[in-house]
Amino acid sequence: MATPVIMPRQGQSVESCIIVKWHKKVGDAVKAGDLLFTYETDKASFDEESKIDGIILAIFYQEDADVPVLTNVCVIGDEGEDPSPYSPGGEATEKAIKPDIVAADTAEESEGATKPVPVVAAEGATKPVPVASPRARNLAERAGVDFSRAAGSGPDGRIIEKDIIALQQQGSAGTKAAFAAGLTGTGAGTGLGGRTTLQDIADAEVSGRQSGSGVEAEVSAGDYTEVKLTNIRKVIANAMFASLSTTAQLTLNSSFNAADILEYRRWVKENMQAQGMPNITLNDVLLFAVSRVLLMHKSLNANLVDEKMRYFAHVHLGVAIDTERGLMVPTIFNADAKSISEICTEAKSLVEQCQKGTINPDLLKGGTFTVTNLGGLGVESFTPVLNPPQTGILGVNNITQRFRNEGGAAGFYPAMGLSLTFDHRAVDGAPAARFLKDLTVFLENFRSNIK
Repeated sequence: MATPVIMPRQGQSVESCIIVKWHKKVGDAVKAGDLLFTYETDKASFDEESKIDGIILAIFYQEDADVPVLTNVCVIGDEGEDPSPYSPGGEATEKAIKPDIVAADTAEESEGATKPVPVVAAEGATKPVPVASPRARNLAERAGVDFSRAAGSGPDGRIIEKDIIALQQQGSAGTKAAFAAGLTGTGAGTGLGGRTTLQDIADAEVSGRQSGSGVEAEVSAGDYTEVKLTNIRKVIANAMFASLSTTAQLTLNSSFNAADILEYRRWVKENMQAQGMPNITLNDVLLFAVSRVLLMHKSLNANLVDEKMRYFAHVHLGVAIDTERGLMVPTIFNADAKSISEICTEAKSLVEQCQKGTINPDLLKGGTFTVTNLGGLGVESFTPVLNPPQTGILGVNNITQRFRNEGGAAGFYPAMGLSLTFDHRAVDGAPAARFLKDLTVFLENFRSNIK
């Protein structure tokens, strides 16, 4: 009996997934448990296995197609059976032939958009103003981008937020005066946030006259391997670019005496079996400390959305995790209400799910603050990049030996570095510094605070 295979729904927030690779083709025999295809959400990658034995009778979507969840992707059955009753229809057929056609951006579609408005051109003719979603217009205004220059990838050519981000990556940001003067260049400008100014345009014209033809010298291909970016890598790249170009990020660096947390870690290793405790690491200690201190600093346990602050009553802690698929940031919800053993157990489970690619996308959102740890890689100081709309992210560095003279006693002590990046639109330097100060005091007296 012919049986359709649907695109799974990975979390309530996921509306569609992209097919990355087919591991079988039409006519192939498959058994239950065989890998059929790999697909991605905007956060994670998954493998879909066959649930039955049979022959692949039809494949409705090809690689790179953006497939709505719960839609038939292929059909498995006995040789000679007719798969056509399970075809998603004309739209699916078109996408199978033209996999670059993507599904509607449902997140923005819900916001609504007005129809194209005719405007009068200089010659008296009319031309339509491109339709852009409210989020796309807001981002374009903040980033100094002319949204009408974007190539719309939404339904009916509608311009959505990712189109504005793509336009930013082309270096098309400029001042209003520069656009009025006919800005067409793609180089980084000298204006605020890299925007192209009138002076930049003038300087480029002078440079072009001086260089003659202006044709760039060809660069030899050299010895390299070219690999297409994964969809997850593209999402990460766009998110990082948007973060840096749409927020006012500033980083403060501090350090503390890590002797107390090192002593606690030693005690855990010696007593965890007898106490029935998990293997609590220094990173778990940092997560626990942040979950307690953050509630006293509401401007950092917050989201900045559309020029409004959302202050949270609980700490939903994002944990940055390095995986083969790229950076993922799952969330420990209500971390402030969980014990250090519970935080440790949940963090380890999230790491495992991310590394295996089985993480539920619903766990990759909803964070109010993020912790990212590069200390294990020997990093002494770095600049974490915000995860908007969050207003803060804490970077954890390695432990170094430092010398000090305190109370007439001189000696070395283990110093752990902390790097706090915050959105200066929402948080000033002094409140951010006070959070760091309170956190370091908590950590330097950790054994007393955890009792």
